[in-house]
Amino acid sequence: MLTSTSNFSDIFKSNFLENITSVSILDMVIALVLAFGIGMFIFLVYKKTYSGVMYSSSFATTLVALTMITTVVILAVTSNVVLSLGMVGALSIVRFRTAIKEPLDIAFLFWSIAVGIVLAAGMIPLAVIGSVVIGLILLIFVNRKSHSNPYIVVLRCDGHESESMAKALLTTKSERCVVKSKSAQQGLVEVNMEIRLKDDNTDFVNEIAAIKGVQSAVLVSYNGDYMG
Repeated sequence: MLTSTSNFSDIFKSNFLENITSVSILDMVIALVLAFGIGMFIFLVYKKTYSGVMYSSSFATTLVALTMITTVVILAVTSNVVLSLGMVGALSIVRFRTAIKEPLDIAFLFWSIAVGIVLAAGMIPLAVIGSVVIGLILLIFVNRKSHSNPYIVVLRCDGHESESMAKALLTTKSERCVVKSKSAQQGLVEVNMEIRLKDDNTDFVNEIAAIKGVQSAVLVSYNGDYMG
């Protein structure tokens, strides 16, 4: 029969108390400091390369937090096999309801998670060098704007003559001009045309708007960067 003293001792021999020293304080500090540093780098790259309609500072801050949270979780998982199985079950019930509007945001989310995993696994050079390379690639290619991107020109004219003059001017100022839609009412013609510019100069919109009979001329990029 077990005595009360032995039962009391068994309580303090629990796995919970033994897990306190499973990850050293130095390892935790180094991992979290590096996770914060790389998370801030991801934050700055995201802020620099964002080209959507409305910049979300909360999402950018989430990238830093996600890097650190992932590091903490993986540190716990790598120190205890039993905990790793429980963590898989716990995380499997998590559901994210927020819709990702920009495809590039998904890359930043996976980048933050991957850095947290790699850091917690002790692969510090891979996390640092990999993040620098990814950041440079994003800075180079995402910020690279091309005048060959498609644009939509919305024309509102009072008749066929002004419409024809506007189309003729667009044809000379663009590499490609295709009518996408046209609607006509009494005294009003609205035409939507897809064009590809020869260069970055958009002053031709002012010239079209100055044509007699043209009520308005609107140039809109529809490649996902802007909405209008």
